[in-house]
Amino acid sequence: MIHFIYLIGFAFFVSVAFAIFSNGTTRERVFYGVKTFLQFTVISLVLAWILYFIPW
Repeated sequence: MIHFIYLIGFAFFVSVAFAIFSNGTTRERVFYGVKTFLQFTVISLVLAWILYFIPW
């Protein structure tokens, strides 16, 4: 569970940084920040789900 909290924290702070340094209006920056946060989270969970079934 702690890995998921770290994932959410990392995705949040990186998305905020990306939104701050992006070009556009405030509305576009907020939309970009939310979009990158969701992309970080969803892609990480999908990769974790796929890697779960690979026997290491």
